[in-house]
Amino acid sequence: MTNMSSLPVLDIGPFLADESGPGGTEFVEQLRDNLHGPGFCYLVGYGVDPTHEAAVMDVAREFFAQPEHLRLQIVNTNTPHFRGYTRLGMEHTNGMSDWRDQIDIGPEHEPTDPGPDGPAWLRVRGPNQWPESVPAMQPTVTTWMDDMAAVGAAVLRAIALGLGQPADHFEPSTRPHPEVLVKIIRYPAQDERSDTGQGVGLHNDSGLLSFIMQDTVGGLQVQIGDELVDATPMPGALILNLGEMLQIATDGYLRATKHRVVSPPPGRERISVAYFYNPAMEATFAEIPLPDELAALARGAANEHPGDVIFSNYGDNWLKFRVRSHPDVAAIHHPDLLGTYD
Repeated sequence: MTNMSSLPVLDIGPFLADESGPGGTEFVEQLRDNLHGPGFCYLVGYGVDPTHEAAVMDVAREFFAQPEHLRLQIVNTNTPHFRGYTRLGMEHTNGMSDWRDQIDIGPEHEPTDPGPDGPAWLRVRGPNQWPESVPAMQPTVTTWMDDMAAVGAAVLRAIALGLGQPADHFEPSTRPHPEVLVKIIRYPAQDERSDTGQGVGLHNDSGLLSFIMQDTVGGLQVQIGDELVDATPMPGALILNLGEMLQIATDGYLRATKHRVVSPPPGRERISVAYFYNPAMEATFAEIPLPDELAALARGAANEHPGDVIFSNYGDNWLKFRVRSHPDVAAIHHPDLLGTYD
């Protein structure tokens, strides 16, 4: 049984300044060891303008403070692309409703018809829905997304070096562009008479890298061994964790650690913004030839539940998570996929 009371804090600043210098090399080693171990850490020194982060939090609070009829103007059931506003209780984890509402935002694309022989994930590539009632949201969030893309690329370079690969090892997997995803999330308190405690249920992520910007209200918990460790909000720090694509690429040397959010106490609400730096939908992950000393510590790529298959093509893996999490969107726009990933 582990005895870890807090997550490690890693400073990427020296790596951003000089990847091959002593500070950069130390960060690479610390990152590799911590992502092999707990799989989560606080990341500081990442160089994003704090005013950009504050602006994203401001537009998030402005959106969620609106009456429901304005939020529903961009409800995600409007389109087949799993973009827009998810109503309270309409996302599911482990078959239970999550008590949160959110906006999902990704790269802007024109809708694509894959035809009868194309990959199913092409159906969900399309445009975002932006709220006309919060006109500052689109420029504010897209500016921050550009900031975070640079952070994601840098962390991926450090991971590649830590695994004994060239720094640009993962770059082909993000071409022609990474399939980033932003979730702007509110966790309200639950009614005490029907409180399940599930803000979002215990799960792991599907892509490459996940970054979480939190407000001051806690609730994020990380499963490390037998324990659930609180990822207490830390000013100036992002939470960093990994998704399943790095698990499958390293035969489990790196793993997608499970985590959850518990609902806040009465009278409080939690706002967080998650940024997922993912491969291109087209990318298929081959296993990385790890150095012998790392390969000896690999734990196998499969998830604990034998029925929870990880697809090596990212588009397939992404679609698995979308259909499971948003059965209402799938029922309207993709009924043929219901039950495919159970």
